[in-house]
Amino acid sequence: MGYRMSRYKAGMLARSKAGHDAGRLYVIIELDDAYVYLADGRIRTVNNPKKKKIRHAEIICKEYDVSAADDVQIRRILKENENIRSRESM
Repeated sequence: MGYRMSRYKAGMLARSKAGHDAGRLYVIIELDDAYVYLADGRIRTVNNPKKKKIRHAEIICKEYDVSAADDVQIRRILKENENIRSRESM
């Protein structure tokens, strides 16, 4: 479990692999032993993050500073990443 936990860090982007939100992009806000806490700045805010098991979240190796982030900054991070993905698919 130590190796797996060291890969996940607050501020990394993560995609949901399971559940009704599968495929959705989030920012990791917090971690504990078995769970990551994810926010998208809209439905899942910084104050009410989505609790998801680590094995159900796929990390995307981009990291941002979210130590003092609010919902607007989280939405900006996700929008910036969405724009990059759409340019790559062209």
